[in-house]
Amino acid sequence: MNAISRHTARGGPLRGLLGHPGFVVGAVVLLFWLACAIGGTALAPQDPYAVAPRAALLPPSADHWFGTDRLGRDVFSRVLAGARDILAVAPLATLLGTAVGTVLGLFAGYYRGAVDAILGRLIEVVLALPLVIVALFALSALGGDRLTVVVVIAAVFAPITARTVRAATGRERNLDYVAAAQLRGEHAGYIVFREILPNIAATVVVEAAVRLGYAIFTVATLSFLGFGTQPPSPDWGLTIAENYTSLAGGAWWTVAFAALATASLVIAVNLIADALGQDLR
Repeated sequence: MNAISRHTARGGPLRGLLGHPGFVVGAVVLLFWLACAIGGTALAPQDPYAVAPRAALLPPSADHWFGTDRLGRDVFSRVLAGARDILAVAPLATLLGTAVGTVLGLFAGYYRGAVDAILGRLIEVVLALPLVIVALFALSALGGDRLTVVVVIAAVFAPITARTVRAATGRERNLDYVAAAQLRGEHAGYIVFREILPNIAATVVVEAAVRLGYAIFTVATLSFLGFGTQPPSPDWGLTIAENYTSLAGGAWWTVAFAALATASLVIAVNLIADALGQDLR
């Protein structure tokens, strides 16, 4: 019986997770930003794209809760609408990277020998390289559109996930249920996907949650550097890039709220990942 099944037998994993204050706080914050991603433009009190040069760099007030940016756009409205871009890219990159990494890790951990050695060396090489630097080189060569950002982040994350899954698979491979499946004559694909994977599902879920936090930060960083989302998008990383020069004039609000939004989302996902790690493993 795998970890998730054991929790289900005790009344469901959600009941245990709701006992973690960090999970509850993280879930509330994440749900808020998901709501903004889905209906951010409709929820925004003003048009997040409307330019008003005469209202540029106004401080927070009753009319503009978070002030206005260098083009006179309402910062509060842009922060709400900006959740859409980051939550359209980061989860896709996480899912793709987790899927590829899980498959690689399963077969590396199951076969051992030459297959494990080759995949292990490949994983170590990728892990030795700085994530953002690798992404920047790849995006410079391939282009910086959203789809490319998703693929590049997934490609960087896959070896990290593979290492975790490989270790978990190696432990499971020595257990009796795997030996029984081999004696029945089951092929490797059946054993890794139908026998081993369900028993390490909790590990994969926790790893995906951790990767999502990194993906959000990475997407914001790449947007700041000019890759992925382009103006006039209210993307948080792009918002910081467009307005950071205004800090010299004291217009801190043009950058601070987008930075806080990014930080709150990353922290929320990390709180959820931490609770999952404690409850499922």
